[in-house]
Amino acid sequence: MELKGKERQFFKKEAHALKPIFQIGKGGLSEEMIHQIQNAVEKRELIKVTLLQNTLEEPQEAAETIAEATGSTIIQVIGHTIVLYKEARNPKHRDLSVRFAEFKKRGR
Repeated sequence: MELKGKERQFFKKEAHALKPIFQIGKGGLSEEMIHQIQNAVEKRELIKVTLLQNTLEEPQEAAETIAEATGSTIIQVIGHTIVLYKEARNPKHRDLSVRFAEFKKRGR
């Protein structure tokens, strides 16, 4: 999903109060971790992932790997924090997607 400036700002604003729910350490990105991230982004739609100081992963490369594997969109990579978005398949988990659709309709 390609986002325009104001659309990206919408998600950054929403992500500001979020706490990271995954930490990538010296073990790096494993298939199991990517699977867990995929499940989380399916339910929450917007998540934060942090890279610990002892990891060998580069933040941008890790973000691209996760986004490609999970089908999510990179909202932001700032420092060692990655913000990802993916619209939930299950309609009952689409709270953020509904607000985003309303935001797009208003054209703000």
